[in-house]
Amino acid sequence: APAPAPAPEPSETTSTSAPPPPSPPPTPRPEPASVHPVSATELGATWRPDCPVPPETLRRVDLDFWGFDEQPHRGQLVVHQDVTAQVIEVFDELFRMRFPIERMRTVDHYLGADDELSMRDNNTSAFNCRDIPGTGRWSQHAFGRAIDLNPLLNPSVDRTGAFQPRNAAPHLDRNRTDPAVLHAGDAAVRVFTDRGWHWGGDWRA
Repeated sequence: APAPAPAPEPSETTSTSAPPPPSPPPTPRPEPASVHPVSATELGATWRPDCPVPPETLRRVDLDFWGFDEQPHRGQLVVHQDVTAQVIEVFDELFRMRFPIERMRTVDHYLGADDELSMRDNNTSAFNCRDIPGTGRWSQHAFGRAIDLNPLLNPSVDRTGAFQPRNAAPHLDRNRTDPAVLHAGDAAVRVFTDRGWHWGGDWRA
């Protein structure tokens, strides 16, 4: 007797798509921040007797940040004593979201505590006894109540179009989407503004 015809086998399908990329390793927990009083000697050229706040009201905060090399690093900021807790909270959140920061050291590491040199180096910093260029008014940095975050990639631009630092021309295009570039409403911006800080991108000197 003739054998029944074999049932057709289902056609074999193979995927041509690439396998999904491996998940990034979990972000390590930042080491606890530490807070230290500072003296005029320790502040170096960032402070002088005519500054609007005395050294006794300032604190050095040592804290972790997520580097451009995708590794944790330890940095230092000098801020007013009244905002130390908020600053610690902010940078803890930035670390956990892996917001990249190139470097973070006090401005006295630069010759004459020159803010231009610090910003050119894309150094994230806070206190420096300086005015707002061209105004004669103290900057909030002179009170330890402002932070420049990756200032080369996020330059300061005044109402005339003048910008700082002077090597920031390639970064004036705010349509850039580099990971360390800030835009209004970004998660990294909201970390500050949700705590009552004002983002420099919202105003012009």
